[in-house]
Amino acid sequence: MNALNITKGSSSNSAYNLRSGHEDVIERHTLAVLVANEPGVLARVIGLFSGRGYNIESLTVAEVDHAGHTSRITIVTTGTPQIIEQIKAQLGRIIPVYDVHDLTVEGPSVERELSLFKVSSKGEKRVEALRLADVFRANVVDSTLDSFTFEVVGSPEKIDAFGELMRPLGLSEMARTGVAALSRG
Repeated sequence: MNALNITKGSSSNSAYNLRSGHEDVIERHTLAVLVANEPGVLARVIGLFSGRGYNIESLTVAEVDHAGHTSRITIVTTGTPQIIEQIKAQLGRIIPVYDVHDLTVEGPSVERELSLFKVSSKGEKRVEALRLADVFRANVVDSTLDSFTFEVVGSPEKIDAFGELMRPLGLSEMARTGVAALSRG
């Protein structure tokens, strides 16, 4: 009979953690998918995710080559390394998909998102909203006596941080474009 060596505080020796420990790590990946710009392609890509229960955190699509009728789909998703590999392989099998790049593993990349925030407030809260907007380099794109609409461009983390700071100051509405990303260099 083999004895199981369990040391207090050591997760690698725990009876509940008999695997290598990396299979269940949830990772965030940004995928760039070049596709034919034709009807139904986006539906097939989204169908792959929904049919297998994969989550899409962000999705942006735009034509990038008018002459070649090519669009780029940028998808931010999460999953274990095995799930991410499955997603990439399955995306590559869809007929109008030309190329799949995992920007997260291919090296440094630049991610940006555009967002609009409507903040409705008066008095000192209104002044504080303007101060914070200046710190975040947000642009005022609309102003009334009761509200400001700010435009913020930056990483998803910057967008999240701005939203959290605006919430107690009267954040009433928010719109986000989703992540656009390119590899660096």
